[in-house]
Amino acid sequence: MSQSDVLLESGTNELEIIEFYIDELQPGAPNPQREYFGVNVAKVLEVIESPGLVPLPSAPHPCFMGTIPLRDLVLPVLDLSVWLKMDKAPNDLEVILVTEFNKTVTGFLVSGVTQIHRFSWSSIQPPSHVLSRLDTNCITGMVDIEGHFVLMLDLEKVLSDLNPEIYESEGVSQTAMGEGFRALIADDSTALRMMIHRNLTEANYQVDTANDGEEAWMRLLSLKDQAARDNKRVVDLVDILISDIEMPKMDGYTLTRRVKEDPDLKDLPVVLFSSLITDDQRHKGESVGADDQITKPEFMTLAERAANLIRKNHPA
Repeated sequence: MSQSDVLLESGTNELEIIEFYIDELQPGAPNPQREYFGVNVAKVLEVIESPGLVPLPSAPHPCFMGTIPLRDLVLPVLDLSVWLKMDKAPNDLEVILVTEFNKTVTGFLVSGVTQIHRFSWSSIQPPSHVLSRLDTNCITGMVDIEGHFVLMLDLEKVLSDLNPEIYESEGVSQTAMGEGFRALIADDSTALRMMIHRNLTEANYQVDTANDGEEAWMRLLSLKDQAARDNKRVVDLVDILISDIEMPKMDGYTLTRRVKEDPDLKDLPVVLFSSLITDDQRHKGESVGADDQITKPEFMTLAERAANLIRKNHPA
C-alpha cells in the first residue's frame, strides 16, 4: 500500500482509514467476538503476514513481541490485543500493521484487516464526554460502517504509555516563557491535551482546550462575536491556535483553512502539532495557511515557537 495512493486534498475534512479487527474470546461462548478498529491510512506503511511471534518472557511490557527484520529495518512488534487487555483468539493468519508516525516505525499485531474506507471527519463521533476526560482513554472516536461500529484507536497513546519520556518535560527555559499569552488547543487525545496544557502552563501561557476541530471552531466564532461587541480584534482575545490534524467532526487542516479564510480570524497564528507532519506531508499544512508545523517529537519546542509567532504578530 503506497501512501501516495491515499493522500487527500487538504482542508476537505476527509480521511481514509484502514479497518482491522481483533477476535476476542468470550467466556462460555463457542465463537470469538470480532471487534473492529481503525487507523488513518497515512500512518500505515504496509500490512504484512505475521511470522508467528510468541510473547517474550523477559519483555519490558507484556505486549512486546520482539523484533523482526523488514528490509533495512529492525521492526519492533506490539500485540495490540494485550495492550487493550483483550483475550485474542488464536489465529494462524494474523497480520502486522507496519506504521510510521512521530518519526518511529512500529508493527502492531492484529487478527486481520478488512479494507480501506473513505469518509468525512464529520462522520466520526467523539467518545463520550466522561470517557474523553480519562487519561487512560485510547479511543478517539467511532464511526458506523456498513452496520457495525469501528473504533478509532489512538496508537500514539500506546507508544507514549510504553515510553512515557517521549513527552516528559525537563523544565521550560526562560526563552520559552509565554508572558501570559492565551492559547487555544484543539486535540482529541486526552493524554496529549493534558501534556500540552501542562507544558504551556509551565511556560506562563493561559490555556483553553477543545476536544476536536469543530469545538475549537465554535469557540473561535464565539470569540469573534465577543470581539465585535467590544469593538476589538479576535487577536486581542486569543493569541494563538494550536491544533492536531486528526480529529473527529473537523480535522486540523479544515480548521486552519476556515481560520485563514475568515477576514476576522485570518491574523490569528495557527500551529499544526501532529505526528502526521513529515517532509512529504508538510505541503498540506502550507496549502491551508498554517503558520508553523511541529511534529510531536519536537514537543519541547512548542512553547517557544508559539511565543515567537505571537511576538511577531504583536511587535513591541
